[in-house]
Amino acid sequence: MTDWLASFPLTQRVMEMGKVQICKSLRTGPVPQHIGFIMDGNRTYAKIKHIELKEGHSAGFESMARILEVCYDCGVKCASVFAFSIENYKRSSYEIQWLMELAKTKFKQVVGNGEICEQFGIQIRILGDLDLVPDDVKQVLLQAQEITKHNTRAVLNVCWSYTSRDDMTHSIKEILHKVTKNQLKVKDIDEDCISKNLYTGDSPPLDLLIRTSGVYRLSDFMLWESSKEGCDIEILDVLWPQFNAMNMVWILIKWSFSKTYNVKNKNLNPKATSNISNDNSNDSGVKKSLVNKL
Repeated sequence: MTDWLASFPLTQRVMEMGKVQICKSLRTGPVPQHIGFIMDGNRTYAKIKHIELKEGHSAGFESMARILEVCYDCGVKCASVFAFSIENYKRSSYEIQWLMELAKTKFKQVVGNGEICEQFGIQIRILGDLDLVPDDVKQVLLQAQEITKHNTRAVLNVCWSYTSRDDMTHSIKEILHKVTKNQLKVKDIDEDCISKNLYTGDSPPLDLLIRTSGVYRLSDFMLWESSKEGCDIEILDVLWPQFNAMNMVWILIKWSFSKTYNVKNKNLNPKATSNISNDNSNDSGVKKSLVNKL
């Protein structure tokens, strides 16, 4: 839909009504319990629109708020957003400073106004190496986590100063610490043990990973979680600030239909399901191979 058409109040009203009805329908069927987002395209968006880089990032934050509202409204219990990579510290000092200021401003608004957190009972969790975060920014992030810690209906994992490699390193360190303290036996270390000691260890298994901008890579985000069988990956040829509510609804519809079809097919034809399972195993292997390369 073109921007000029979408700007009309009547169009917006119709779209909002349609979104509400679809979300109600989606809640009656299977819904991904955990969705991860690689929010790529803010800088490209700024260049295309001939606006300042900071305005592109600000537009990206607004898009995140809209998309999260759709997810929680449709029954998603946990969302993880790749807000700031450790690799981002290599960017220009101007951009880093602006991103930090944006984070402080927006998170103060989130916990200050509290509309979306209160509406959906969202608990904010900050995941990543916070030792790398400037003290003033860290204080705001941890304050948001503290204020929302008693919310229990939904979770928002804000991956800040994060990479998947750092997360796996963190998990290994946690496991070694527990072994040293005799809290864990070496023979009990397995994949599940590593998963439980990741930053996302308290979150549901990842069901769906979404990346915008059409780039086919995972950028060191949730590599361990997304390599597990059953996690779908969606690469979308749209910039993050342009990723809208109906885009998200359509993805959820496809996911729900796929899961419903697989369940019905299993009940009607167990033999066919066996073949599908074998195919899924192959897909999982391909996915793991892809993740390893990334």
